[in-house]
Amino acid sequence: MQQLETTLKAALGAAIQNVFGTEVPAAQLTLQPTRKEFAGQFTLVTFPFTKALGKGPEQIGQAVGEWLVANEPLISGYNVVKGFLNLEIADAQWVRVFEKLRQTPAGTPIPTGGPQNVVVEYSSPNTNKPLHLGHLRNNFLGYSVAEILQATGATVTKANLVNDRGIHICKSMLAYQQYGHGETPQSAGIKGDHLAGKYYVLFEKHYREQVKQLEAEGVLPDVAKRQAPMMLEAQDMLRAWEANDEEVVSLWRQMNGWVYEGFDATYTNIGVDFDKYYYESGTYLLGKERVEEGLHKGVFFKKEDGSVWVDLKEEGLDEKLLLRADGTSVYITQDLGTAELKYQDFGYDLSVYVIADEQNYHMQVLKAVLKKLGKPYADAIYHLSYGMVDLPSGKMKSREGTVVDADELVREVVEAAKAATLEKGKTEGLSDDELNQLYHMLGLGALKYYLLKVDPKKRMLFNPEESVKLEGDTGPFIQYSHARIAAIMRKAAEMGIPADADTSALTELPASAREMVQELGRYQSVVQEAARTFSPAVVAQYAYDVARAYNRFYAEVRIFLEPNEATRAFYVALSAQTGQTIKASMGLLGIQVPERM
Repeated sequence: MQQLETTLKAALGAAIQNVFGTEVPAAQLTLQPTRKEFAGQFTLVTFPFTKALGKGPEQIGQAVGEWLVANEPLISGYNVVKGFLNLEIADAQWVRVFEKLRQTPAGTPIPTGGPQNVVVEYSSPNTNKPLHLGHLRNNFLGYSVAEILQATGATVTKANLVNDRGIHICKSMLAYQQYGHGETPQSAGIKGDHLAGKYYVLFEKHYREQVKQLEAEGVLPDVAKRQAPMMLEAQDMLRAWEANDEEVVSLWRQMNGWVYEGFDATYTNIGVDFDKYYYESGTYLLGKERVEEGLHKGVFFKKEDGSVWVDLKEEGLDEKLLLRADGTSVYITQDLGTAELKYQDFGYDLSVYVIADEQNYHMQVLKAVLKKLGKPYADAIYHLSYGMVDLPSGKMKSREGTVVDADELVREVVEAAKAATLEKGKTEGLSDDELNQLYHMLGLGALKYYLLKVDPKKRMLFNPEESVKLEGDTGPFIQYSHARIAAIMRKAAEMGIPADADTSALTELPASAREMVQELGRYQSVVQEAARTFSPAVVAQYAYDVARAYNRFYAEVRIFLEPNEATRAFYVALSAQTGQTIKASMGLLGIQVPERM
């Protein structure tokens, strides 16, 4: 498509030169897609040339259009709407464009000249609770962005920083220690991550009761929150953990082990993976070293209570705590260590952090602190800030147990996909195993597409009923379109019509076929745009546009009833290229497409 635009700009330049005797550089000729209500595929805005050419915008468009139709085989027709010259590309040219597309099918790496060594960090779960709906958006975003950047030829490492230490982890441990009575995932019959989450909620329940009791005794609310016995015990446990207390560390290892088994099962089920795991328990000490380095360099300072801070007021970020008075680390401490470890491991020129926009300030601080320390990788850090996911009932809160559990949600969408598929009655010839795989593929497709089609920066409302609809602008609609194409390809093979036949001699196409070729030609630019903006939503919209265009094409033509052999072969080849493009596009979103439905 880029080559076609280059050729078209050269033709427009020649037309202006011949008609008006004025040379206009190709860089000044801006083309845009023609609006759907007008004939044509490309539009030239003529307003910018009125002064140089001494004519009105409509006169310019009319004169240039006439010359092109008379002298340039590339153009088959034109129309002028005010200052817009809409150009119709000849069918033979669209066939040549299609033949060119087949030489570099969708999925071929697309160099962009951007960063070549990238680490994408996503998921970053806490080991005190299972994954929930917000984690799903994070995981799907991170995985998709990694796939998109990889499609541009970059070497990409998918990293997961597990928040396996800290006061929140100690809360679950303390509650289990006091109320667990030796319960295990096996004895309880639940996943390990859910078991840890159960005790996190239980801690909060008893902690709030203690706070209320203190307040009833006349203690101020802020003081009550700090002095509640369970909070003091959790803080003692954190200090014991950092002092490598044998009993505390043993409990920590046991509970985290349960959680990791649960996480692994969820990751496998939702189709995301990682090349490298980091653990805060393994990075916070290096972070403390960086804090000591900052003190030595004089870029950090200690307060009277012994806590360590950095002054970022010049950066508009105020003062930031780096180490508590008791010597225990905070989030930023281990983040300093992790950033350095990742650089040591991979020497990245881009490090993408997929973290919700609630942490915008934190990420600004991290980058500013690394710059204060003079770290060479500070400028390579990029925060892919995404909007939180809300429920119709309000914000999710883990400590209150008011979250949409990821495992449960996946089960629900899979069941919804099963019900919708059975309702359509299109399951003949598939075994029970194949059907279960199909339902899972469709359910995840619905969920992933719903969460990824929204621009990452936008806060979104998750409506459970809307998410499982399997028609309209949905993942299953696109998946069904691929299955339809796969069926067409099987029938073509039975009839002996090859998908790779030479169609270059074709000179006439229906309008829907021209539109289809134009859509397929956008693939490379779409991937480049998605990589530039770190937005899978760009790819999601494109996949939907391709599927919708193909369904219009399918409704307009009769592929196997077409009497012209060359045209029939073109329709089959176009279908094959479309199926490949849908599969590649959906693959960038982490969505599989079925061969049968």
